[in-house]
Amino acid sequence: MTAFSLAKRLRAGETVFSGWCMMGSPIVAETIAREGFPAVVLDAQHGLWDTASLVAGIGAVHHAGGAAMVRVPLADFGMVSRALDFGAEAIIAPMINTEADARQFAAAAKYPPLGERSFGPPRALMLQGQFAATDYLAAANAGTLTLAMIETPEALSNAGAIAGTPGIDALFIGPYDLATSLSAGEAQDINAPEVDVAIDRICAAALKAGKIPGIYCRDAARALDMARRGFRFLTVGSDFSVVRDGVAASLKTLAVARGNTKDPF
Repeated sequence: MTAFSLAKRLRAGETVFSGWCMMGSPIVAETIAREGFPAVVLDAQHGLWDTASLVAGIGAVHHAGGAAMVRVPLADFGMVSRALDFGAEAIIAPMINTEADARQFAAAAKYPPLGERSFGPPRALMLQGQFAATDYLAAANAGTLTLAMIETPEALSNAGAIAGTPGIDALFIGPYDLATSLSAGEAQDINAPEVDVAIDRICAAALKAGKIPGIYCRDAARALDMARRGFRFLTVGSDFSVVRDGVAASLKTLAVARGNTKDPF
């Protein structure tokens, strides 16, 4: 694999679609990458990943030809640098509500002068092509990506300042939390007019700052719609939804066959 493949694609202006894994299973993440997604997010915030499975999952995605990304738990900036040392190419950090939050995130993810990341990435060196340590140090700030999640009214009001923070590479929308917070917990309608306006506003803030706009999408149809609206990094469903949809389709086919009096089953 090309070193820092995801950053190179996005910085070249490509639109990238990514898988999303919550099950905590390295082989599931690997399978998704082998089917052709160029990146796979391992969700350690709401998913079932622990440290050991993250290490294995990052390696599995990489060896399958994809770029591994990690969504870290809330305010777990220690895990930001840990996941990068494990070989993740990008970090998604939830609930980045203020410029101060963004600075703290960037400090954990980037080496000086952008941040304060401590140096010790032996696994990342292996996965990124056995860089000399000094070469990795020189390349990592541009090659590893920080995606700040915008999920609350406070974050929405600060989107421009967050996007403009040195060391932040992208704004990433969590549409379900955004819809929940904008409705004060009354609804989770990602198609509500106020959510739709907020989505375009966040995308515009990222683009104005020269950063990458990203968003979580429940399915491929929505991902394509969001790409047409200017988003360049888009996740598509999750491993749970893929398994559920596949099982449901099989059960529906069986039910139809059983309801057909001409079918021997």
